[in-house]
Amino acid sequence: MESVLLTYIIFSPVIGLLILLFIPRDEKVLIKNITFILSLVPLALSVLMLILFDRSNAGFQFETLIRWIGPLNIYYHTGVDGISLFLVLLTTLSVPVVVVSSFNYIKTDEKLYYMMLLFLETAMLGTFLALDLVLFFLFWEAMLIPMYFIIAMWGGENRVYATFKFVIYTSVGSVLMLIGIFYIGNAAGSFSVSEIYGTNFSVKEQLLLFGAFFLAFAIKVPLFPVHTWLPDAHVEAPTGGSVILAAILLKMGTYGMLRFVIPLFPNATLIFAPAVFILAVTGVVYAAMASFVQKDIKKLVAYSSVSHMGLIVLGLFALSRVSLSGAVYQMISHGLSTGTLFLIVGILYERRHTRLISEYGGIASVMPAFSVFFMIAALTSVAVPFTSGFAGEFMILFGSYSSEFMQNSSEYHRIFVYIAATGMLFGAVYMLWVYQKVIFGPNINPENQNLKDLSFREYMVLIPYAVLMIVLGVNTEFVVSRVMPSADRLIQIFYAGLK
Repeated sequence: MESVLLTYIIFSPVIGLLILLFIPRDEKVLIKNITFILSLVPLALSVLMLILFDRSNAGFQFETLIRWIGPLNIYYHTGVDGISLFLVLLTTLSVPVVVVSSFNYIKTDEKLYYMMLLFLETAMLGTFLALDLVLFFLFWEAMLIPMYFIIAMWGGENRVYATFKFVIYTSVGSVLMLIGIFYIGNAAGSFSVSEIYGTNFSVKEQLLLFGAFFLAFAIKVPLFPVHTWLPDAHVEAPTGGSVILAAILLKMGTYGMLRFVIPLFPNATLIFAPAVFILAVTGVVYAAMASFVQKDIKKLVAYSSVSHMGLIVLGLFALSRVSLSGAVYQMISHGLSTGTLFLIVGILYERRHTRLISEYGGIASVMPAFSVFFMIAALTSVAVPFTSGFAGEFMILFGSYSSEFMQNSSEYHRIFVYIAATGMLFGAVYMLWVYQKVIFGPNINPENQNLKDLSFREYMVLIPYAVLMIVLGVNTEFVVSRVMPSADRLIQIFYAGLK
């Protein structure tokens, strides 16, 4: 069972997609219910994976290795470690949440929409579990297909422009990464991660390969200054698309940096680290400042994502066991909090059909339960203690401040940490401001005075994320004890490869 568990997790959504093919498109209620049930299968399998996972094992577990394209040494190679474990769990949890959140929002071509969601889930899971570079790239590219349709078919008025921008940005990075993959496969004689770790690339080769891979992942993060596609994609995407973008797709970029860029190109990482620190902290501050001036609540949340992801990149390249573990922790926390915020925006939009902050006020008087969930997400986003956001950001900042690697790579390393820490302050200002504006104050707009509070379906959507934001804020050891051994292993691989 363990040898095929990851394959079941990856491809069970595709099996669900095939089942949907045989349901008539006019059976809309049946399609929604069946999709939700099918989306619980990979979640159950991933929970089983968590139960069976050995926290003392820093290497890959549940590996499957099958020769695929023999002459090129390309394998169907999958495995999971502490770094990818919780990203898989976040993915399999988010898809059922998105399915239920879409029941009232998606009203045209429902069958195709839910098929695209299941296809997208397989692509995302394959990206996190693939241990062969070619297999990883195929899943990475496959993600574009369903995401293109989700934004282009069910998005807002400017969805064509947003989709075009999203695809162009991602494709440019992907082409460069593909060239790098070809080069690595030719030089190492294999595309398997476990075999190419420690490959003796020259410093010049590493610099070029670092550039190819890093740009592809930086676009996905997105890291300043290649972030401009994200606000447009978020604003135009349907609620479910925005949740998937924020909770999962952005993490594919930071995951790629941690899994491939840092351990494969250690000398280039050492050389480029100061530049990465500058880009990361610039993104933290710039995106936070951009959030201040947004009139659209959804765009404000989108820019806040750019700010938080910049902090995660700083934690990754600080290369201490605490900062790496904190970065992975913050990936999970950001997925929960920002995913919830986009769900919150979607709930408001379903009722009022506007995202303008100025249109709201005094919502607490008519939607008290909604206000509580909004508060939990907002407090987690601004890293209030006893929320998952505080645990992740504190570990990143503390680990970066004390990082020997940062001290050796830049004499200004603590200045980077000080600047990054201002992101927590700025985040508190704009997030609490928008919360005060929307939730409190006089309810003088007639259209806000008779709004209905959360329905049973909306409780189902919001409760899982809210509970996890609090539980992971109190019990950090549950995640850290499984992440840190794998983080230590990657650091050892990095230092072993330095020339």
